[in-house]
Amino acid sequence: MAKTTPLKRHPALHHLSHDHHHGLLLCWKIRQGFKLGVEPDRMKTYCEWFWENHLQAHFEEEEKLIFPILPEDDPMIKQALSEHKRLRKLFFTWENPAKTLGQIEEDLEKHIRFEERVLFSVIQEKATSAQLEVIAAQGDREKFVENGDDPFWIIGS
Repeated sequence: MAKTTPLKRHPALHHLSHDHHHGLLLCWKIRQGFKLGVEPDRMKTYCEWFWENHLQAHFEEEEKLIFPILPEDDPMIKQALSEHKRLRKLFFTWENPAKTLGQIEEDLEKHIRFEERVLFSVIQEKATSAQLEVIAAQGDREKFVENGDDPFWIIGS
């Protein structure tokens, strides 16, 4: 089996990669919820909380500080913005919660993997020192705080 080397992330982007970690945990929690037969409305409530308290601000930060490092017509920026738009729509489309949860889980994971493996690698190469300083200053924001009101992903909860 081939050994993969961990991606080296510029320190200015660490807080965004930590956000991505929590986004991937959201995807895992949704999968776990389905596996445990959790009522979709419980998972929906958590997803709405996650959007309001974490993901919405993360998208805004990327769109304001990260994406403008590359030209707006860059295919990677177009892809990232398109994925943000689709994910925003999903977090407000709950006619069929189970279907929407499945789409959020799938689309968010793909989006995060794209940003971490492809886009951020290019961004950290192209960004100026001044741009990286501005991004790094955003890392002083509050750290992720879990919503423990209904840990549906834990067996027996």
